[in-house]
Amino acid sequence: MKKLFLFCLAVAATMTLRAADDLSLPDPLLTRAGEKVTTIDQWQKGRRQEILELFRENIYGRAPIGRPDTLRFDVKEVDTHAMNGKATLKRVEIHFSGPGGKGMISLSVFIPNKAKKPVPGFLLICNQDRDNIDPTRIKKSPYWPAERIVERGYVAATFLNADLDPDQHDGFKNGVHGIFDPQNSKRSPEAWGTIAAWAWGASRVMDYLETDKDIDKIRLGVVGHSRGGKTTLWCGAEDERFALVISNNSGSTGAALARNKKGEQIKRINTSFPHWFCENYKKFNEKENDLPVDQHELLSLMAPRLVYVASATQDEWADPKNEFLSCVHAEPVYRLFGLRGVEATQMPNPEQPLHTGHIGHHIRIGKHDLTEYDWDRFMDFADIHWKQGQQSPKSDTLPTTPQK
Repeated sequence: MKKLFLFCLAVAATMTLRAADDLSLPDPLLTRAGEKVTTIDQWQKGRRQEILELFRENIYGRAPIGRPDTLRFDVKEVDTHAMNGKATLKRVEIHFSGPGGKGMISLSVFIPNKAKKPVPGFLLICNQDRDNIDPTRIKKSPYWPAERIVERGYVAATFLNADLDPDQHDGFKNGVHGIFDPQNSKRSPEAWGTIAAWAWGASRVMDYLETDKDIDKIRLGVVGHSRGGKTTLWCGAEDERFALVISNNSGSTGAALARNKKGEQIKRINTSFPHWFCENYKKFNEKENDLPVDQHELLSLMAPRLVYVASATQDEWADPKNEFLSCVHAEPVYRLFGLRGVEATQMPNPEQPLHTGHIGHHIRIGKHDLTEYDWDRFMDFADIHWKQGQQSPKSDTLPTTPQK
């Protein structure tokens, strides 16, 4: 173990980075017309929307609907003695329907009984087997350590991404694509992919969480690992109700810069998972430098809210260096708001988290995984910022009409 730690330190020492690195990155504070953004008003009313549209058009796709008029919530179970009396378990069914049929999300929520209400918390987008988020707690996994989260005074909520769309390429006939996509018409090259569908589902869960008086709707974080981490970042970009957006080992088309990326690159991810993104994204296979955006701009869309990027030393496929660089290059937008970003230009040593700015970061010793160490660091970050009174800025929810 000691040898591994020393090796990780040596790897980190080679990752000395500066914000001035020339990666030919697009400037988040420079509009497509060449105008420099110098005020919050310019960002909020112009440039932010411009970047969001570029991501919709070229990468994640455009959802045909926001909150459906058919959305309804059915609380199936309330157990006030869960976790040996430490928590209240609520099991909720979130129903919706559209031209192509009906759908349902199964949500599990544990609320600490001793915590002062309303309680802040975390929503995990689960992209693992359902056993990893067993609400009965017969099977427990460090992937979702609900007891640990509750013990620290936070709500632990989760749903399975497959409830929205199974992770397979079937021509977008199943899941919410089949329910809401225009019927009997050719799919647009900007149409939403599976990552966007999962993100849409997290927003529908937020629609419910906002109605629960036991839950603090202005202090909620959304958490995802790997493909789930890609999902949380796109969800947080589109849905500003989440006060904290957490990406764990999200790599390509998640937190890691596409330009000069090691490990998984655009062509490989589009080949292995052709259903994750919109068709337009395939235009950039082996042409990363042609992208009109890069992932630091996705992080910048969270400003002035909190965002957190977690990496792992052995996760070369995700590229921890480029995940950190995204944090560095997103910082100018936070400074526009008078806030501190990641507050570092050099890659930190393993397991030395950066928590004082509004962009949090750590690199864990180990492999591609979501662990209790990661969860503890997410909660440490929330402790610092939410106990200081940080709240999500008031913002509109997702549109209820198709995005133009």
